[in-house]
Amino acid sequence: MSAPPLFRLVDAGRVSVVRDAVSVRQVLDEDPVGSCMVASRVAEHGVDPGGIGGELWTRRHASESLCYAGANLIPLRGELGDLNAFADKAMSTPRRCSSLVGRAELVLPMWRRLEHAWGPARDVREHQPLMALSTVPQCALDPEVRPVRIDELDAYLVAAIDMFIGEVGIDPRIGDGGRGYRRRVAGLIAAGRAWARFERGEVVFKAEVGSQSPAVGQIQGVWVHPDWRGRGIGTAGTATLAAAVVRGGRIASLYVNSFNTVARATYDRIGFQQVGTFATVLLD
Repeated sequence: MSAPPLFRLVDAGRVSVVRDAVSVRQVLDEDPVGSCMVASRVAEHGVDPGGIGGELWTRRHASESLCYAGANLIPLRGELGDLNAFADKAMSTPRRCSSLVGRAELVLPMWRRLEHAWGPARDVREHQPLMALSTVPQCALDPEVRPVRIDELDAYLVAAIDMFIGEVGIDPRIGDGGRGYRRRVAGLIAAGRAWARFERGEVVFKAEVGSQSPAVGQIQGVWVHPDWRGRGIGTAGTATLAAAVVRGGRIASLYVNSFNTVARATYDRIGFQQVGTFATVLLD
């Protein structure tokens, strides 16, 4: 007699692509900080898969269950049955995403199901405090931190690559020699969303608004040059970018690994408050 299956597949065929932009925006507006990465795409391109670089899935209606499926899987709403259906749908497609990210209570159940088929992750970060700031920072700002100019791309890339390797654990230049990563960073600079402090042409602090929705600017890639650490530059620099986001009428947000006690203390000093918990599963 054969062994029973580990789990019964949910009917992934019941998962459909959402075409109703109004209902999607209503869901995103109810969780502006947690949904920022998806809301930024929808605000710019609507719900068309070609525009947002992926599909928005639902099992019944967007108000009940919703998941973004592109280069990343980002569950936004649903009960356990919905999350299982989304996982099964992801397993039925030929392309595997590079990561799962979002609110931990949604990501981790999906990953427990996906792991059976996809195998171990490269890294699972189960507890990442999701932080938000909607007022003026509580600490001093750094007047030397400013938007990066496009002619400073090469110098900025040195710092960005070092940050990426340290945070994600892989070199973003693998595969195409860094052309794709360079284009992304150049796009952030052109949009005025990459900020840095330079000393003699070298970046000593950097951070970016990686995703920007109408309501939220999500800060990412905070980095301080090793020779400049321990001087408060990270706190003042991050506060400067957060203040710019707030002045622009948005909530400043970020999420941080729970084990990064230095970064968490920095964000506490600035005035960020925890509003939830994210989880990230890194696959590729």
